[in-house]
Amino acid sequence: MASPKEIRVIQLIDSLEPGGAERMAVTIANGLANEVTFSGLVATRLEGGLKNTLAKKVEYTFLNKMKALDFSALFCLRDFVKKNKVNTIHAHGSSYFFAVLLKLTMPSIQIFWHDHFGNRVKSQEGYFLLRFFSIFFNGVFTVNEALKDWAQKKLWVKNVEFLSNFTSESEDEIPVTFLKGTPNKRIVFLANLHHPKNHILALSSFLASKIDREGWTLHLIGKDKQDSYSEELKNFIKQNNLQDAVFIYGSCNDVKSILKQAKVGILVSSYEGFPVTLLEYGMAELTVISTDVGYCNTIVQNNKTGYLIPSDSDELLTEAFINLSNESHENDTLAKNLNTFVKNNYDPEKVIQKIMEAYQKYL
Repeated sequence: MASPKEIRVIQLIDSLEPGGAERMAVTIANGLANEVTFSGLVATRLEGGLKNTLAKKVEYTFLNKMKALDFSALFCLRDFVKKNKVNTIHAHGSSYFFAVLLKLTMPSIQIFWHDHFGNRVKSQEGYFLLRFFSIFFNGVFTVNEALKDWAQKKLWVKNVEFLSNFTSESEDEIPVTFLKGTPNKRIVFLANLHHPKNHILALSSFLASKIDREGWTLHLIGKDKQDSYSEELKNFIKQNNLQDAVFIYGSCNDVKSILKQAKVGILVSSYEGFPVTLLEYGMAELTVISTDVGYCNTIVQNNKTGYLIPSDSDELLTEAFINLSNESHENDTLAKNLNTFVKNNYDPEKVIQKIMEAYQKYL
């Protein structure tokens, strides 16, 4: 097995706008920076605020890819790889396509694909191309066991590993976002405004619970594409006179600072892979409400580390909101339990070590 000193790796990701996969790509690049000879990150299509959270030791470049088959961007990637003597590409999500194109011109490059898509087991989106391209993968990382089983059955690659997400306490950030509302009565929903995050369920249940009358407020943190999904949310807020109780902030980079201002964190998606958001809620010691999808039930155990409800259940989500105001002491206990669970089970050092061991097998 090769030594860590021989690892020269880049994280390849479509964009650096705040999102779960994007945050993990940055976190992995930062975690590897002190462990391997070279750690870099390449954004292919879009830059974003997460660029500012990269560690100083992480080399970065942006390809400005304008279309699926963009040879100018491919040559930029090739130049960056050659210049920095990169031997490993850790491709996140759809970026595997570009990684394989590069490998066709540089066969010695090894590729590890990281699957973050929680609904892949049910969806056939891009399956045939992915299956064919998997011939070129040295290994696959998945964010839950269901995705691991799917990859082992469907893809042409032998080395498939479940890799838990993780988060860290040490990242410094400058507070720029200040939440409205009363301290200790703020609920945050950290998720980009799009399907399958199910914001409308959160809004309708928050309204039905009537806890806004007790001073509770709901804060939506995530990219707002100003599309029909977003418009539906804004119309709901206006039509139900929730302008003083529900606030939309858009994309924010000071997530840890925001979570320190909140009391509760929610995630009510229709499907998920392994949401980093729940780990961030846990590290911030928030009381958590989550739907029972993907890997969520491993982190949020009902009435032990938070409130776990079936997806699309208006009544149970409304009940969980009501519990926020009625069960103050119990909620604090749940928050502390989740904080302890996350710290004990999602150690960054162990995950980074597992990633390096996978890389080393094929060098």
